Amino acid sequence: MSSEKLARSGSISALRNFLRSEASGGILLMVAAALAMIVANSPLYDMYHHFLHEIKGPVISEKLGPMTPHLWINDGLMAIFFMLVGLEIKREFVDGRLNSWDRRRLPVLAAAAGMVVPALIYLAVVRDMPALYNGWAIPAATDIAFAIGVLALLGPRAPTSLKLFLVTVAIVDDMGAVAIIALVYTAEINGAALLASAVILGIMYTLNKANVRSLLVYLFFAVLLWFAVLMSGVHATIAGVLAAMAIPIIVTPGAPDSQVSPLHRLEHAIAPWSAFFIVPLFGFANAGVSLDGIGLEHIFAPLPIGIALGLFLGKQVGIFAAVWIAVKTGFAERMGGASWLQVYGVSMLCGIGFTMSLFIGALAFPGNMLLIEEAKIGVLGGSFLSAIVGYCILRFAPQNTHLAALDEKEEQELKAVL
Repeated sequence: MSSEKLARSGSISALRNFLRSEASGGILLMVAAALAMIVANSPLYDMYHHFLHEIKGPVISEKLGPMTPHLWINDGLMAIFFMLVGLEIKREFVDGRLNSWDRRRLPVLAAAAGMVVPALIYLAVVRDMPALYNGWAIPAATDIAFAIGVLALLGPRAPTSLKLFLVTVAIVDDMGAVAIIALVYTAEINGAALLASAVILGIMYTLNKANVRSLLVYLFFAVLLWFAVLMSGVHATIAGVLAAMAIPIIVTPGAPDSQVSPLHRLEHAIAPWSAFFIVPLFGFANAGVSLDGIGLEHIFAPLPIGIALGLFLGKQVGIFAAVWIAVKTGFAERMGGASWLQVYGVSMLCGIGFTMSLFIGALAFPGNMLLIEEAKIGVLGGSFLSAIVGYCILRFAPQNTHLAALDEKEEQELKAVL
């Protein structure tokens, strides 16, 4: 079947399905986070805490100890979420909106600035406390589901170009977060397990080159890879990204959603589970902060303040400044249909760190529950402040009819690839 016929076949493209599921999943994530906070500050807290940390499995890794629901969620189910992240990255770079340097340079520049500036602000706040330096990456991440969920609440007041910009920036941001987790938050390495991981990954790439298209074969080796990476000392979720990179993709320009492409089929299969089950469950299991015994000295401690300022101030400054400089110097074109105020509003939404930030926070201070709880306070505060202010800016930003006409062109371009 030709690309043109595929485009008219009525199948939902990966990008449209992604935007739809992430928007709905983002709203569900907000509900899960709010519910976690309510439960953690109610008489149900003891039951909530006991369930998450009750032993529910064997000792798979000496580093992790006995498996608990919390570990199964963070080290097991989140590997599936990271696999989806890997699939999205590969699709966009091979057969999507990031398949050329002209399309990559603005989101790459914006994402890089949006990671560096928050980290610098965080380090400036905790400069006199070396024990907190390891948390520098916590405010560097953007939660794509949460941010797109906020955009979904705005309806047509959020130009299409901004939605696409947010998606591409968040995908590049995810690449940076994955690299940080793999390179920075790995303390001890088991050489034999790491070698086994490399062998398994090599087998998967060989199968890809041999034109093997069976998803069951790749998923079997993905599970083996997860176990080997878990034993190696590298965080197990990295296995999801690595496995995704080995999944075959069939490039179909003009209709980037081939029904015979293993990558697209796996992405469609995983996306609903990730958006409506895994990520909300992670949010519920990790966002519950008991405020009992927490005073102003904890809320305004250097760690939560550094994280909150990094997310709220660092993201908006880094991303907006990068876009403004890129446009003014001719390095890239501004998004069609969006005013500078709207660009600033979506830069603010990138300060929603939530899922990735909570995840990195647990890795940054292993075993130190006080610092992990303080990190959660900073993540929740910075993320919700970014969400509220970003929403208000985009909700009340003037609608320019000329820019709206430009956005219609962007909408047509989007339809061409959906």
